[in-house]
Amino acid sequence: MQLKVKILGIDSGGKPFVFLNGKDADELNITASERITIQTKKKIIAIVNISDTSVERGFLGVTEEVRNSLFLKPNSKVTVEIAPFPKSLQFIRNKLSGKKLLYPEIHEIVQDLVDGNLNENEIAAFVTALHLDKIDLDEATSLSRAMVDTGKTLCIDKKIVVDKHSIGGVPGDKTTLLVVPIIASEGFTIPKTSSRAITSVAGTADRAEVLMPVEFTINKMLQILKKSNGCIMWGGAIELAPADDIFVKTEFSLHIDPLLLPSIMSKKKAVGATHLIVDIPTGRGAKMKTTGEADLLARDIIELGRRLGIHTHCIVTFGEQPIGNTIGPALEAKEALEVLMNQKIVPDLIDKTCNIAGSMFELLGKKNGYVLAKKILESGKAEQKMREIIKAQGGNPSIKPEDIQIGKYLLHVRSEKSGQVLWMENRVLVEIGRAAGAPKDKGAGVVFNKKIGDGVEKGELLFTIHAEKSHKLDRVKAILSTQSSIGVGKKSDMLIHKITESPVVQRTFVIDR
Repeated sequence: MQLKVKILGIDSGGKPFVFLNGKDADELNITASERITIQTKKKIIAIVNISDTSVERGFLGVTEEVRNSLFLKPNSKVTVEIAPFPKSLQFIRNKLSGKKLLYPEIHEIVQDLVDGNLNENEIAAFVTALHLDKIDLDEATSLSRAMVDTGKTLCIDKKIVVDKHSIGGVPGDKTTLLVVPIIASEGFTIPKTSSRAITSVAGTADRAEVLMPVEFTINKMLQILKKSNGCIMWGGAIELAPADDIFVKTEFSLHIDPLLLPSIMSKKKAVGATHLIVDIPTGRGAKMKTTGEADLLARDIIELGRRLGIHTHCIVTFGEQPIGNTIGPALEAKEALEVLMNQKIVPDLIDKTCNIAGSMFELLGKKNGYVLAKKILESGKAEQKMREIIKAQGGNPSIKPEDIQIGKYLLHVRSEKSGQVLWMENRVLVEIGRAAGAPKDKGAGVVFNKKIGDGVEKGELLFTIHAEKSHKLDRVKAILSTQSSIGVGKKSDMLIHKITESPVVQRTFVIDR
């Protein structure tokens, strides 16, 4: 069938979608979500939507993805035919039946995913099957390799390329802003690609963007690494393991995370990492609730690293409260800069930073890694290197903490009784930060005056919420009126809270890469 092109001027999020009139669809014997081939000088497969209001009979409504792929012009003619279902659908059905998939089958699925040949229902079916059947290490290895093979890779001409990663779950984790310059200052190459926030108050890319641009091409990334040994960039702009970003959207909508291992390791393999430290925060409010769970995850991460040729170590860290005294992009960037400049001592942030960087140094054969990392931080070498990185990425290398703009609208939260801080609820604190406007409003967030173990007097300030827009504090007040964010009491208090009726349980779900 020949149809005229109608340019709809809409973006379909990377997938090749087209619109057919119902009568043309009947003539082709095709229904919504099936596929057609569209041919000019080139040929592509597109997923069909049916709409009599958007497209009149005899026309094919095309999205920007299809228009750009085939260089289409309005009213130009294309040949349209029904296309067979992708072969990968049979492999997805096999996984739904509980069968173990081999590398060629997984590669076929991932390739179709990246090419836009699978619709949302088919992707969700695959992700759900991985969740229900529990992905094993063989499939995790195949997925990691397929995700690397279907995207771009970073070719760094160095024998040693180091990287770090946190599985997430703890707000305020600004350690990357300190670890990268510490490692790079010793001459090691560390190409850190990071995520933007999905469920958190700030992703590493959001924090770094307060100090410098973070969106670059692979070629520009290589130039920056050549100048400074290190970088902190948003991974989404570089197209490394692009299947991961598609999987994450589906995982987020379903609140499941079966692809945690291949998601982490594919990105590390794509940047050419040879040595990797993975941080596993553990405890109340973190992804891993117990050290036993964390140790089992570490075992799998290390084995998957071995299979991919990445020398990997893991560290299990305390994850029951925010790291440092701030959450929110600008507040965290400011605090990291203050620590780099030795203007402020933030014990837990410094300790975690030196443990990560120190473990990395020891993985590379250096002794007393923690001591070396702390010495580099205290000497000012890390600050100097960070300013080199900021300059290389197009930021202001002379930036000072006071140059960073913070939300001017404030809400102070005070303790209703005396005692000490017994616990902090990460999930509620993240909800408060996001309600205040973070991460979109970079100046929004929370500054903590008290943390676990600190003594508190009745009426004393616990934390302050910052917002760029005053009306967003109304939403924060509503959260504070119904949920407990910090528990204050006597050290001997055993009661956390009473339950007098069937509670609505809000579970923590974190999916920030």
